Amino acid sequence: MIHTSYWADSYIEKRQTAAAAIRMIRPGYRVFIGSACGEPQELVRELSEASKRLTGVEIVRTLSQETTSLTAIANRTHDLNLTIRTIYLGSAGADPIAQNRRFVTPVNMSEVPGLFKTHKLPISAALIQVTPPDDFGWMSLGVSVDVTLAAAQSAEIVIAQVNSRMPRVLGQSFIHVNDVDAIVEHEEDLIAIPARPSSDAATRIGKQIARLIDDGSTLQIGLDAAAQATLQALGDKNDLGIHSQFLIDDIMHLYAMGIINNRKKGFNDGKIVASAAIGSLNLYEFIHDNPAVDFHPSDYVNDPFIISKHHRMVSMNVAKKIDLTGQVSAEASPQTYYAGVSGIPDFLRGARRSPGGKSILMIYSTSDNGKSSNIVPHLSDTAVVVPRADVHYVVSEYGAFNLFGKSLQERVIGMISVAHPDFREALFEDAKEAGLIGTERTLGEAVRGIYPVKLEQTITVAGEEITIRPAKPVDERRIQEHYYNLNKDDIFSRFFHEKTAFGRAEVEPKSQIDYIRDLTLVAVVGEFGFGRVIAVGESMYLAHGNIAEVAFSVARGYQGKGISRLILKKLAEAARENGLSGLMAYTAPHNKGMIKLFHTLPYKVHSSYDGDGVSLTCRFDELRE
Repeated sequence: MIHTSYWADSYIEKRQTAAAAIRMIRPGYRVFIGSACGEPQELVRELSEASKRLTGVEIVRTLSQETTSLTAIANRTHDLNLTIRTIYLGSAGADPIAQNRRFVTPVNMSEVPGLFKTHKLPISAALIQVTPPDDFGWMSLGVSVDVTLAAAQSAEIVIAQVNSRMPRVLGQSFIHVNDVDAIVEHEEDLIAIPARPSSDAATRIGKQIARLIDDGSTLQIGLDAAAQATLQALGDKNDLGIHSQFLIDDIMHLYAMGIINNRKKGFNDGKIVASAAIGSLNLYEFIHDNPAVDFHPSDYVNDPFIISKHHRMVSMNVAKKIDLTGQVSAEASPQTYYAGVSGIPDFLRGARRSPGGKSILMIYSTSDNGKSSNIVPHLSDTAVVVPRADVHYVVSEYGAFNLFGKSLQERVIGMISVAHPDFREALFEDAKEAGLIGTERTLGEAVRGIYPVKLEQTITVAGEEITIRPAKPVDERRIQEHYYNLNKDDIFSRFFHEKTAFGRAEVEPKSQIDYIRDLTLVAVVGEFGFGRVIAVGESMYLAHGNIAEVAFSVARGYQGKGISRLILKKLAEAARENGLSGLMAYTAPHNKGMIKLFHTLPYKVHSSYDGDGVSLTCRFDELRE
């Protein structure tokens, strides 16, 4: 179409009431409604009224809050007047979606714009919400570009609600007055979504994840309290960037604090890039004409190839359930209807291919009422959103586990270790019955252990980062490898005799601990989930005297660097905090290193010799003078 009139004249000619604009919609039309918080509420209200005269109209939408319920009309008229096509990839967990699952169309968000633009899913009319035009006739789609721009560009008829309260967002977010067919001026508040109330579990998940995020990372944030808690835990990070499907209030807050500055993204430097904003009116004010914010459609923002270009890309999304092998379901949140929407696979795959990238899935260990586990033996009655091979980091309030490269048995052990303690034993038995774990295996004391994240510490020795942390059940093989790689003299010092075999039954108790009476600390170098154990410090409870026996082994290349001293200090602090009375160690008389190490404690040390070895004992109520 060739336009010869001035756009401002065209704007005036196209102005009409909502009722007149909606009369352009005919029976049998497929009608797209602007998504998320960009929903044109006045147009939807009028469409609801007009539905009485319409038949065979199909509504296409994604991320709808249903401020006016078109689903109710579809149900009441048995799909005669309206049917609903909901673009959604996830399990139909939230009641409004579960009750109307027949409407769900599973599609990855990155592919939806192409579905419209190729007319594989032709759009008859698009109802959108925009800003007033600028001096050149361009109107911004504001808070919702995602798939809305593609729908508007592909539709036969475009009806635009012009709302002066819509923020003007920069980037690829504009549509021209000449490219719309009807203008409906109607000012009203945009849909605002309050943050989901946080919880102790969400805060603990956030703290676990914050330890996985490096300075200079680029983040994608899902929509849930756990994701918000993660952002709130990033207050000590530097030079973070954002490339995310959604902007939420916490991103705005971190930007205001200078923690997010987008300087080290490696792609689109200096820019917060997203496709939609979901949050408060303050967030919408923040993005208005902000040169630091660019919105782009979902086929750009969610493109795994684009995502992978970013430096240290980290995707953070919320799963509803994960089975013991790593299959993931994600559901709509009853609070937002948004969690589990179809961007998760795009970002998981893109982040993993980014230099230094990580894909992280957060999961609450139990249902809201605590009566069932969200980590389950297998997924059978819900949609698998992420296949097991695509899953890397899984984080619950009980710990973090990297599934990548792990066998099914290793996955089972790791997933059970981050499950709620009340369900671990049942999960373990289910795994045995399914043949996912050896029948001879046991959980030992780990069945009730709660990982003490506060004992984690990362130090730098000769330019290499070493993480000292409590052992986990998944460390069994790495501890075994550590012992096999020890020097013969170090093996003798640790075990008091020559050893050439370190069987699973001997090593297993060192990693399956309760973290209270028995505690093993390991020093690890390398990537999380693949690191090498270079030191092991054990604290084993002795009922007689209410004390713990400690023992150490350190790989040759790391001896004399203060690692054992730090581990011993942590073991002593943990033992004292857990109500033990003291520590003891039994060593060979010639093991001067161990004797000297024990004397670094701030307590009086009592020594005795039994003809074979030296016993060293200290009590926490006897400070050294």
